[in-house]
Amino acid sequence: MAWLVYVAVRGVIATMQAFPMNWNLQTARLLARCWIVLMPRHLDRAMRHLSASYARTMTPDEIRRLAVRSLESTVMFAVEVMCMPRLINRSTWSQYIEVVNFKELLGLMVEGRGLIMVTGHYGSFELIGHLLACFGFRMGAVMRPLDNFYLNRYLVTARRTHGMELMDKKGATAKAETFLKDGGLLCFIGDQDAGRKGAFVEFFGQPASTYKSIGLLAMHTNRPIVVGYARRRGDTAKYEVGVQRIIHPQEWASRDDPLLWITQAYTAAIEEVVRAAPEQYLWIHRRWKSQPRIRGQRSASTANHLPEATSAHGVAATPDGRG
Repeated sequence: MAWLVYVAVRGVIATMQAFPMNWNLQTARLLARCWIVLMPRHLDRAMRHLSASYARTMTPDEIRRLAVRSLESTVMFAVEVMCMPRLINRSTWSQYIEVVNFKELLGLMVEGRGLIMVTGHYGSFELIGHLLACFGFRMGAVMRPLDNFYLNRYLVTARRTHGMELMDKKGATAKAETFLKDGGLLCFIGDQDAGRKGAFVEFFGQPASTYKSIGLLAMHTNRPIVVGYARRRGDTAKYEVGVQRIIHPQEWASRDDPLLWITQAYTAAIEEVVRAAPEQYLWIHRRWKSQPRIRGQRSASTANHLPEATSAHGVAATPDGRG
């Protein structure tokens, strides 16, 4: 069954490569509409999360429209993952991408000190690593292998072919530190639910469990954290890749709880990115699945090292709909 799924996916990829990218993105929007009809619970979940985040600023109709657009964006992203690596390279990137606020980042990359790159489930986020790898910068990412062996092998091979070095999440601590000290750019998705043991920080006015590994790695290696994004400009293959914020080691050096401060700082930067185009965020993601213990959370500073690589204004309900 795993092999048949792999063959089907490869068949879809091969078919899409025969058509213009803009056609494929329009097809993705149509597929998303089918998804909504066949699995309406995903639309409902996106609407719950949006309602909790924008209850005071948007009407129910506006929230529904955003939820639909979010599901369309999710399928468009899947198409981009399949097609964009062949489309964008060192010679063609400027036809599709405009870079924004890159001056400081370029200076840091040229220094070769190593950087921690953080983004969220937003827009076409994999474009960030692909674009920088096109220019010869050493890019790396920590990943959890896919359950499907054949798909995982294909994905790993494809990413490595386009310049991305991948590390298995298990036992990645030492490799990640060495990678950064050697001047690499290590990429993380920074908006994943980390369970009850995560660091709870505010995201859209709600406590959100967040992995401590990014902050711990930054503290141990004394490397800056770059919060970036890649978003579409309209519904065609035009993108903006930019830097939202760079968090330097001196900013957290004197904090009482530097780990918690770092985690909140990059989470707040991701929220700013999402607010610029909320329809491109993965609102079906269970970002607020875990909630703090009733008696309060532990300080983030008590965390172990690298475990892996309500309404919006206080009404008593979480974004997942639990009281």
